[in-house]
Amino acid sequence: MSAFKYGVSLYSFTDDLGTVMDLEDAFDAIADIGATGIEILGEGHVKGYPAPTMAWIDNWFALLEKYKLEPTNYGAWIDTRLRLGRAMTAQGGAADLARDLRLAARLGFRYVRPKIGVVSFDLVPDPIWEESIERCLDLAHDLDIVICPEIHAPTPIRHPVVDSYIAFIERTKTKHFGLLIDTGIFQDRPLPYFPGETPEMRRDFLNGIKVPPADFLAIAQYVVFIQAKFHAIDESLVDANIPWESVIPMLKQAGYSGYLSSEYEGDRAPWRSVEQVRRQHALIRRIERDHDANR
Repeated sequence: MSAFKYGVSLYSFTDDLGTVMDLEDAFDAIADIGATGIEILGEGHVKGYPAPTMAWIDNWFALLEKYKLEPTNYGAWIDTRLRLGRAMTAQGGAADLARDLRLAARLGFRYVRPKIGVVSFDLVPDPIWEESIERCLDLAHDLDIVICPEIHAPTPIRHPVVDSYIAFIERTKTKHFGLLIDTGIFQDRPLPYFPGETPEMRRDFLNGIKVPPADFLAIAQYVVFIQAKFHAIDESLVDANIPWESVIPMLKQAGYSGYLSSEYEGDRAPWRSVEQVRRQHALIRRIERDHDANR
């Protein structure tokens, strides 16, 4: 039975990066827990985006070599509301995506997650998504990158958005488009009070949408990457919101053997994120180890 690969998104270290940590500190923290993959947000983590200097790029590859990490997923945006009052065209969306595909490839990434502007609270993407992405499939092929939009709460697995992505894969027969699952969809216990929350946020996001882990089986063949979203794990390695004891066995049953990339989104007190990510890796590795031993 294949083992998972373990990585970390630099988004986990939001508020720490640039204050108590620099980029090398983040690399060191990721390598220190035994992870092998690093995930970034292009706009947020590439200095000089979208045109970093050669010095920055050289340092990026030097850090990858020093800490023995590999680039995994690159977060990008198709910002359909960048200019209010003027709708983005599919050509414009494709141009934005192509820009990030080229930068991601230059930095060694294999996956690009485009966050596409939405038209509803349950995250139905702007209608330009399909043509924008189809226009980039040849480029993704040439760069050997898989484009993978995110299935994120409050969108469940059984939803027209997911159906439309799968239909796109089936129609185009492409190997360069797949699904990215955010494990926040499996959240089954509420998050604490969130400043500025609305009733809709509480109902459809903060309370958790409680997707049954078994739903993953129906789409597993299309899933290329998993962001292991979480918010709080205590000293006893108990997660307050995500039912990993149910999620991990289901991923194993489905045959998933790609990355679980930690995406911490809890309390941002200095350095807390590093300890929380360490706890998550310890928890998931224990569940995986116990599962495999019992097979």
